[in-house]
Amino acid sequence: MTSGVRHLVSIDDLSLAEIQALFEHAKRFSEDLRAWAHLCPGLISASLFYEPSTRTRLSFESAMQRLGGGVLTAAEMNSSSASKGESLADTVRVVGGSYADLIVLRHASEGAARLAAQYSPVPVINAGDGSHEHPTQTLCDLYNLWIERGRIDGIHVVLSGDLRYSRTIHSFVYALARFGANIVCVPLPGFELPAYVMQRLREEFGVEPTRADVSRLGELARECDAMYLTPQKPHQLSLFTDGKGLTLERVDALYMTRPQTERYTADELQRTRVVRLGKQELAAESLREAVVMHPLPRRDEISGDIDSDPRSIYFKQAARGVPIRMAILGVLLGRLDLGAPSSRIASSSYGVSRGGNPCANPSCISRTESRHVTPAYRLANRAPVRAYCWFCSQEIAHRLVGCSTTGIFHERDSSAARKIRPDHLVFLRDEAEALAQGFIPASRPTLTS
Repeated sequence: MTSGVRHLVSIDDLSLAEIQALFEHAKRFSEDLRAWAHLCPGLISASLFYEPSTRTRLSFESAMQRLGGGVLTAAEMNSSSASKGESLADTVRVVGGSYADLIVLRHASEGAARLAAQYSPVPVINAGDGSHEHPTQTLCDLYNLWIERGRIDGIHVVLSGDLRYSRTIHSFVYALARFGANIVCVPLPGFELPAYVMQRLREEFGVEPTRADVSRLGELARECDAMYLTPQKPHQLSLFTDGKGLTLERVDALYMTRPQTERYTADELQRTRVVRLGKQELAAESLREAVVMHPLPRRDEISGDIDSDPRSIYFKQAARGVPIRMAILGVLLGRLDLGAPSSRIASSSYGVSRGGNPCANPSCISRTESRHVTPAYRLANRAPVRAYCWFCSQEIAHRLVGCSTTGIFHERDSSAARKIRPDHLVFLRDEAEALAQGFIPASRPTLTS
């Protein structure tokens, strides 16, 4: 496995100061996109796309060529050697060996980019991994907010549509929380933010979810159970007016998303409906000054009759993906210096040392790849013991924890469980699984030789 190479797997891989520095570089690039061909001559990026893409792939390839570099494109990876059984780990080792100086990866499995980064000898950029994250789209979205509003801290952003399966939304909501923006979730019924995203917002970013009164959004939120997510600030409590929760007075940006039907179950496809934004909805009082954003492609969630409205910036948003990706490429290829403090200290991960894979997510790369993947976890809490899959970030379901050295299992909220070394933890759903794996309960005396 490689070390010393910087990757962009998650939006968390960049500090807020580094993100701000990227914005400054992107703004310089945008003044004349043709003036930077001297920056990366002789360097090559490889586009490895296991899922379809138009804007992300073309904007990265445009960005690389505008920097003077070359591009290798594999836009249909599922018909390449992957169809012959080649693992993702082997693919990135081959491509990063001498073919390319950087890999842009899109993959259907959650956590695929993290796995690729473990094996690639060159930087890996996550261009979307399942419904997990899409950090470069988030950087593009943040850059647009910064350009349009001049700041991100304290602004009010409404997220509407499919919030459950949209990887763009998951990366975006983490970044907005880190910047101190106020987030209002107006999801399709049944497609709210996943529990693991909400849990992380609470634990790591101090976000307090509260019911939101979004009556000022009119028809857009007629059937939605809206949620207001904001950093815990005492003065926010003064916004309470009645039992409906915090009142939404104004919106700085409205971010629409399409139904991610390619990830839906048959039942979800049956009950899907579309939140539609047209002239009538955009006339809502709170949206008077809001910019309308969308990561594209759109379906029916935004009517074409508002394309000419000056508040609709989704085509500008897509165009600005080129300069921000030029900045990302320049940094990871060592041609640009951010001149800012690096990212926060990364969470430690621990490989699973005993038993099976504790991650139950069938779309996780630790489940979909049969080789070169060691299931791993990161600890979120010690009292009680709670952990997340290192690859897909979903919480590991367990009631008991065992110690791989003593062979004893404990309740996850016991004092004994808290004393087990992180790398010795074994996550067990119940006593039957514990006994099947050869563990004994803490109350049973052990035999001595």
